[in-house]
Amino acid sequence: MAGRNGRTVRDLRRGNRAAVLQRLYFDGPLSRLELGPATGLSSGSVSNVVADLVADGLVEEAGSVDSDGGRPRTLLRVAADSGHMIGVDVGETRVRVELFDLALTELARTHRQLAHHGYDVDVIVGHIRDGIAEVLDTAGIAPDALLGVGIGVPGIVEHTPERGAVVHGQTIGWDAVPLEELLRAGSRLPDSVPHFIDNGAKTLGQAEMWFGGGRGARNAAVVLFGSGVGACLVTPEVEQGRAVEWGHLTVRVRGRRCRCGALGCLEAYAGAESLLARWREEGGRAPDGIDEESALTALLDAAYPPEGTGSGGPGGTDAAAADPVALAVLEETAEYLGAGLSDLINLFQPERILVGGWAGLQLGRRFLTAVRDHATAYALRYPAARVSIDLGLLGPDAVTVGAAILPLADFFARGGRRAEPVPQGPPPAWRTALDERAPH
Repeated sequence: MAGRNGRTVRDLRRGNRAAVLQRLYFDGPLSRLELGPATGLSSGSVSNVVADLVADGLVEEAGSVDSDGGRPRTLLRVAADSGHMIGVDVGETRVRVELFDLALTELARTHRQLAHHGYDVDVIVGHIRDGIAEVLDTAGIAPDALLGVGIGVPGIVEHTPERGAVVHGQTIGWDAVPLEELLRAGSRLPDSVPHFIDNGAKTLGQAEMWFGGGRGARNAAVVLFGSGVGACLVTPEVEQGRAVEWGHLTVRVRGRRCRCGALGCLEAYAGAESLLARWREEGGRAPDGIDEESALTALLDAAYPPEGTGSGGPGGTDAAAADPVALAVLEETAEYLGAGLSDLINLFQPERILVGGWAGLQLGRRFLTAVRDHATAYALRYPAARVSIDLGLLGPDAVTVGAAILPLADFFARGGRRAEPVPQGPPPAWRTALDERAPH
């Protein structure tokens, strides 16, 4: 039976279960008495919902605390082993797969290295399938215990009712790749285990907003800086975040050719791949036969020698010992990044900007102060004075954590109920459920 607002009794129960689960997850352990004001539910509703969740094995007791003159209050928490999720990061140097319990404690991980520009669709699909099987086997978890598999990918993700998630990854040569359909076609997972596929910058933003440097912020921009560049915007209107192709903002008319084919994109100057190319073009001595991450480390060490003790550079090194070519390239990159961040500041006026991704974390530790200075100089004074620019707190695995949050958010939105088996395509409630994700 539906009420005046169109919600059925089943909808109300699901909403009540979701509210209790979310509060216990983010703020627990809590007592039943504390859950009332935290969720807005009556004491009777809290008792009924908690009883159901305990019976389902989703909530467990976590000790007790003394009350004011009465009986001790029993504390409750979400049972970490009551569900498992897999997060996959289809990065530009490797495919990383991690298995988590419901508390997002890592249980197993593996990765498959990618050859330079090795974005062959069949290879990527094979790496994802094999990685999922490996982490499940390592942890001894049955496939049907999974709440879902979340996958972060480079590019724009379109969710279609016919083919599920379709990836438009122009910079990696993916043109309308039906990734979800391909994964389901040869999947060793039961049909009851859904796949959730989204942009990698968006999953990074989700992780930082839930557990990292974005907690408590209403407006934030989370930047993913790897081989390329991307960003996720979080506002009160779009709490789950929205990926934006920030790396393809034009920062120089008739500038360098970007790998997307256009001229003058930010990514053509600030992405790790283009940064290293510029170093080599200027005569830099990049070691041969090493991967992109190692090459970036070599560039940083050349510009800011770790053994230096002077104050000649942003890293606190001796300027005389630094490679002037490497230093000049990095200083120019810091200015381009600052200019790119100023556009985010002027357009969206975020209260926080977080820099993440493997390259962003490496570079940020050396020249984040210079990036801040350039961003402030290029931005309007009012929004620039009200934004903080810092490194993300979750490290290089944040995309994988954010990907695992996708099935977790869906699980919460369903009130702790698992998705129904679906023989093909995404679950009917999939996109709606993602819009009901737990608050950060």
